[in-house]
Amino acid sequence: MKLIDTQETKTRALLVSVDTGKFDAEASLDELCELVESAGAEPVLTVLQKLDRVEPATFVGSGKLNEIKEICEAQEIDLIVCDSELSPTQIKTLEAETDIRTIDRTTLILDIFALRARSREGKLQVELAQLKYLLPRLSGKGIALSRLGGGIGTRGPGETKLETDRRHIHRRMETLKEQLKEVENHRSRLRERRDKDGVITVAIVGYTNAGKSTLMNYLTDAGVLAQDKLFATLDPTSRALKLPGGVTVMLIDTVGLVRRLPHGLVEAFKSTLEEAALSDIILNVCDASSPEAQVHMQVTADLLSELGCGDTPIINVLNKCDRLSSLELAPDNGNTVHISAKTGDGVDALLSIIEQNLPLRIKKVKLLIPFDKAGIPAEIRAKATLISEEYTADGIVLEAVIDENLYRKVREYITE
Repeated sequence: MKLIDTQETKTRALLVSVDTGKFDAEASLDELCELVESAGAEPVLTVLQKLDRVEPATFVGSGKLNEIKEICEAQEIDLIVCDSELSPTQIKTLEAETDIRTIDRTTLILDIFALRARSREGKLQVELAQLKYLLPRLSGKGIALSRLGGGIGTRGPGETKLETDRRHIHRRMETLKEQLKEVENHRSRLRERRDKDGVITVAIVGYTNAGKSTLMNYLTDAGVLAQDKLFATLDPTSRALKLPGGVTVMLIDTVGLVRRLPHGLVEAFKSTLEEAALSDIILNVCDASSPEAQVHMQVTADLLSELGCGDTPIINVLNKCDRLSSLELAPDNGNTVHISAKTGDGVDALLSIIEQNLPLRIKKVKLLIPFDKAGIPAEIRAKATLISEEYTADGIVLEAVIDENLYRKVREYITE
């Protein structure tokens, strides 16, 4: 058991974990503390028990359950949060034994997602994920439905009512899926328009609280919510970024990830994550000052692999290096760069690496256009990125970044 120092008076939470050896329980419990704080509660104590397997009925052993009851009484605990997904039986037993509301890791993450969602798509995805999680946990006693608060109603108990609730949830889920499909179609049309216009997309992905939104704000003045909280950003934000070489790219901020992210959440937010999967370049941002930095990088890499991003250039961005000494910094190699999105250190190197990984469909060229071909400079100004233009005795000298279509038209006028 570990005591956590707190100052503010909030919902007092007791965090409980069972270490079966399947994952790093202590690191996961530390992350659960951050999740609880992000949800607005106060993590007062943590309890960790080592078992070969979790108890089917009580999650923890009987002796540890008695200890938890005593802690709840002595510390005036308002909420128990378990660092695993609980069965309805486990929740019912823990609440009956302690007389304290009990939730699991998945419910906590869903609560935070609901708190952070701002866009229509984000809200739809959150509700769909909540209903998917709730459906197999309906108890038939009219209790589970109240957990969504103001969602789909909290009518009285009864087994016949259970089937009505299930049908209601199924209908609502189908409605949400249809609405999400409309949003996805709209997003798809925007992607097609970007592709047609030759827009290059750079997605910022990575572990939650790694500084992705701070980096977005530093590069583009996007005004994205940037706080030292998990899941401070949920909805994707897109902003234009002009690189030093003159190319303009679309920078996209995405939802942060956590280890052991419930599969249902990955599925529910797939359309948002597809912004990363379909981008031209991916920035995998990691908090370099975290002792779990390597684990965080791997969590993101695994998800990107799941999404089929194997052929997309991935730049590893080790952020928050202002918190480290130069001795702690590993040497940059290949597509890895150390930065501080807070101070701006290393950002120039990052922009340079992005330019090095730009897709081959665009090219930077210098042209000498004869005066009788004045339509070509006009087309370049309208469809490409014009870097410089000068009128000389021999013709119009242009430096521009152009796509493949334009390249074929102006190939004969290239000087270097």
